Amino acid sequence: MNAVGLSLVAILSVTSLACMDAPGRPGPNPEIPRPDEVMDFATLYKQNCAGCHGVDGKNGAALSLANPIFLAAAGEANLRRVITNGVAGHAMPAFDKSAGGSLTSQQIDSLVKGILGTWGHPDGLFPPPYAAVASGDPARGRMTFILFCSRCHGPNGAGSRPTADPHAVAGSLVDPAYLALVSDEYLRNMVIGGRPDLGMPDWRHLERSGAPPMTEEQVSDVVAWLASKRVLYPGQPYTLDKKGATK
Repeated sequence: MNAVGLSLVAILSVTSLACMDAPGRPGPNPEIPRPDEVMDFATLYKQNCAGCHGVDGKNGAALSLANPIFLAAAGEANLRRVITNGVAGHAMPAFDKSAGGSLTSQQIDSLVKGILGTWGHPDGLFPPPYAAVASGDPARGRMTFILFCSRCHGPNGAGSRPTADPHAVAGSLVDPAYLALVSDEYLRNMVIGGRPDLGMPDWRHLERSGAPPMTEEQVSDVVAWLASKRVLYPGQPYTLDKKGATK
């Protein structure tokens, strides 16, 4: 090959290499998957759930998912329903695309199975049902609250002051702003499953109070009493009567 031919080959080689690095040209590495193609549980949880439920399923603003008792009560069907449709009027959004979210049904299935597989160990756990069997009674609920919950949350649910017992310190459950943010479903799940990440016991309460486990009726009654403390417009200057009810 003469000198002209060699020069031409060199030019073509350089041009070819330059084209391989041209902006916008696909590289040799695998393409970044589309958002709706991500099926890895850890990735989906980090992107969609960790902000509220905590990086490891606990210590977040919302209920701990790293709680086998809560997961045993909720079950797969309820987890899928809540993730798919959210909780209307409260902080839990809908995630399914059909309900205005950003995830496919396959991705939601990955989340549900990942949550249960990572944190759900229901063997030997028989908590009260996820949904109330009957409407609770607020009057009975107040007495039940005093029996099971007042040690930490105070007799009126307004919280307790710090004491030598680290477990006897808890915040208010009747604050209007708090009750406006949480649903009855959330309250019920908190009473049944507790908040192990915050030191709150579950419905059995055996280690702390010495009382027998709460019955399904007692759980419903406590939730009804807490729900009765909601006000229409939180933050407004409501006046409370001697029993703590709004006038």
